[in-house]
Amino acid sequence: MSTVSDLATEVIQTLFRVLPFPGPTGLVRIGSPNRSSPVLLTCNFRLTIARVARALRGVDAYLLVANSRGVNVWCAATGGLLTDHDVVSVLKTSGIEALVDHRQLILPQLAATGIQGRKVRERTGWRVVWGPVAAEDIPAFLSEGLEATPAMRSVRFPLPQRLEMAVAWAAPISLATGVFAAPFWGWSVLWLAGLIWALALVMFIFFPFYEEQLRKSSAKRFGFVFFDFGRFGLPLVLWALCLAGLFALAALCGELSGAFVMPWAIASFAVLLILTIDLAGSSPLDKSGHHEDRRLRIELDEERCKGAGFCEQVCPTRVFEMDTEHRVATLPRADRCVQCGACIVQCPFDALRFRTESGGMVLPETVRRYKLNLIGQRIRNVDEQS
Repeated sequence: MSTVSDLATEVIQTLFRVLPFPGPTGLVRIGSPNRSSPVLLTCNFRLTIARVARALRGVDAYLLVANSRGVNVWCAATGGLLTDHDVVSVLKTSGIEALVDHRQLILPQLAATGIQGRKVRERTGWRVVWGPVAAEDIPAFLSEGLEATPAMRSVRFPLPQRLEMAVAWAAPISLATGVFAAPFWGWSVLWLAGLIWALALVMFIFFPFYEEQLRKSSAKRFGFVFFDFGRFGLPLVLWALCLAGLFALAALCGELSGAFVMPWAIASFAVLLILTIDLAGSSPLDKSGHHEDRRLRIELDEERCKGAGFCEQVCPTRVFEMDTEHRVATLPRADRCVQCGACIVQCPFDALRFRTESGGMVLPETVRRYKLNLIGQRIRNVDEQS
């Protein structure tokens, strides 16, 4: 019965994963851990807790669940909901210090945007190690002596994740549409919900085919990502296909009339606008097209850089490589930067910063102190300097 309940809970949380689902914080024992077992930390988004625990089956470990207000790791850390304080708090209150002989804490790599590893060590004596991006890579990371491969350090958007994101868009939109449209459309609202699900699935299944063009289009200064119909009109392409199918269906049913076609044409266009309003932000491979930070450029001060390598460890898009001979970081893939700020937050020498289009700078202390809100605004985020 518990398994059925857990499955139902996970399905609901997947359908509405855009909403916070807070779980209990504290200590979770995985397997039969002992005094030398690894200690890992995650957020208290219930779906994440369940998936990390599932990934750790067969491993003896301690899992600390920090309070992220029910939000997933990357969003919570980027938005200031998962911080040094939350990590320190769970370390002090969970009783973990009495259970292990070591002081090594494995944090999820995507938490590096909001948690300063050196601050945690200064306040607790625990040394932070950055784990892999994906939970399923944790066992391999542990078995390899806490060494992460480049693939483990990189965010991915494989088909299962794309399908989940399609569901996360389709479920709330179809539900809201059904509530408002049912009084006017009657049972036809079920067909409308089906249209929403079909379009969402098509968009995310075929995401790799237009990902690069999406990145270029979403770099515009103003406007919504896919509302640039002239340069890249995905909504118009999909709408044209919808209309073709609609006309064909209407002809087969003998209902080819303006009274039948027009409401569906308007409804399908509205659905497409909603689904494509921020497709870039729905992917871990790019920043939202509505975030001002996406126009920032990462910049390295080579004189300050001492080759510590934290930037390479925490960057989710592999922007950095270490020049071990000269003990300095290089940026061979700077165009992949998603402006998450993890490298800036972790650099102990303040050798990294963001450069604005106007030539100003977003200083390291600003990135560490002021986090992004839901619409991508960072309070007092730009320090203009000549």
